[in-house]
Amino acid sequence: RRTLSVLFSLSRSCVVQLASMASAVLPLELIDKCIGSRIWIVMRGDKELVGTLRGFDDYVNMVLDDVTEYEITPEGKRVTKLDQILLNGNNVALLVPGGSPNYD
Repeated sequence: RRTLSVLFSLSRSCVVQLASMASAVLPLELIDKCIGSRIWIVMRGDKELVGTLRGFDDYVNMVLDDVTEYEITPEGKRVTKLDQILLNGNNVALLVPGGSPNYD
């Protein structure tokens, strides 16, 4: 069974939606509450993405809009802007709803 580490540093909209939920929250339920919100995704390897979550499935494959991809290379940080992507959930290491990397 594959493992997914999920960090919940929630945006205000996600916190408000989750305030009324029971204390036991499943990860997919939490991700579902953040559809339409910005999300920071840290991938295995050297990539991070920030975009608006449009949808996902049970394997945490995700559709993101208005995406900024950050890739760390030996030459430095490379930033790529994308309109929309379909992200394979197998490579996701960390999800941060409402977050973004703090690159200067």
